[in-house]
Amino acid sequence: MRLNTKYHNEVEIKEEEILHFEKGIPGFPEETKFVVLPLSEDGSFSVMQSVATSELAFVIASPFGFFRSYDFKLEDSVVEEIELKSENDVVVYSILTVEDPFDKTTANLQAPVIINKANNKAKQVILIEEGYKTKHSLFGKTELHKVKG
Repeated sequence: MRLNTKYHNEVEIKEEEILHFEKGIPGFPEETKFVVLPLSEDGSFSVMQSVATSELAFVIASPFGFFRSYDFKLEDSVVEEIELKSENDVVVYSILTVEDPFDKTTANLQAPVIINKANNKAKQVILIEEGYKTKHSLFGKTELHKVKG
């Protein structure tokens, strides 16, 4: 199917590439279908593009390449909702706030996007007890210092 996008103009996507967010994402409950498209040649950055709204796209990245100690536990309800059967099926992204200059860009580690790559069910999870924030400097220190609360 043809899809108009915010960053890539028009692209061809396959139905099986579409991620399904049953309840949308926080702030966008009606946006339930997204696709991940590459943004950088090295694969460090991608775009999570809405299938329904061409102007809605989030720049994302795997947090583990930037924050080696990033770690959290998924609640059982999330595992059940996206039908996770194996840790090998989990893909995690952080939504980035892109700044100018780019080295001021931050990652939202408090609300990772969790994808079950076996069935393309996805959910943006809000971590409360982990102490992560919505803005961690992407190019600052690579080790995290959790906020104790």
